[in-house]
Amino acid sequence: MNLSALARHTLSRGATPATTYALLARLGHQPLTCARAVCHALDIPAAETTLRLADCHDALLADPRPDSEDDTGELLEALGVFDIPKTLNPTELAVVDLFQTAIDAIGGIRPGHQHGLTRWFTTGNLTAAYLSLAATRPLPRTGDPTTYWATLTTAGELLTAIPNPDPRLKCALTHCRAQATTHA
Repeated sequence: MNLSALARHTLSRGATPATTYALLARLGHQPLTCARAVCHALDIPAAETTLRLADCHDALLADPRPDSEDDTGELLEALGVFDIPKTLNPTELAVVDLFQTAIDAIGGIRPGHQHGLTRWFTTGNLTAAYLSLAATRPLPRTGDPTTYWATLTTAGELLTAIPNPDPRLKCALTHCRAQATTHA
């Protein structure tokens, strides 16, 4: 059984990608090969896999500590290496573009927040991204509140127009509209 097939089998049994990586690595396979196999089993495109693994190769996969398979798998998962990309429809792509405009209007964003948003864009979890941005405020000196709130209002209108929107979106949209009115 090749490594990708073993990874696919392990995942089909309910194992997480992190646990699957650790299992393959404990079998004595090279860390990079194990990570590639998990990505392949998750149907992450090869080019995307290469980019993701290049970003963390030196820090996590080039020279792992002994008995660090579990930790490495969890870190790879937390970094989004195993995130399954969702193909976004035109409305969702428009929402992501609006989110990017809003992010620019914040006037500076913490790296962890940016990382989380990027993961949500990749996986298509636009509700979580919207709720996170609606709870954020532009920075007083460098942000552009008028653009920020107007852009989030437009994004919220698009998201709530999708059939069966998450009820939290309507509350967040109401908040964004109120902020847009205040900062108009």
